[in-house]
Amino acid sequence: MKLILGLLVLLSVSACTEKPQILDTKKVTAPAYMGAHNGYVEKGWTPGDKTSWEAQLKARAQGQNEYSRVE
Repeated sequence: MKLILGLLVLLSVSACTEKPQILDTKKVTAPAYMGAHNGYVEKGWTPGDKTSWEAQLKARAQGQNEYSRVE
């Protein structure tokens, strides 16, 4: 009886363990404004152009600005 109880305790404790979640990080060597060269980029932004990247960031931030949205 003790053997069965011990096995049940062992199984219930082992069910509580979690496998480690290791994030596979890759070092990014290119600057963010280099971006992706595909059809999913924002219109008006050309990958590799830092000034258009900054303009897109400014336009996105302005769209989230509550003061400019209030009439």
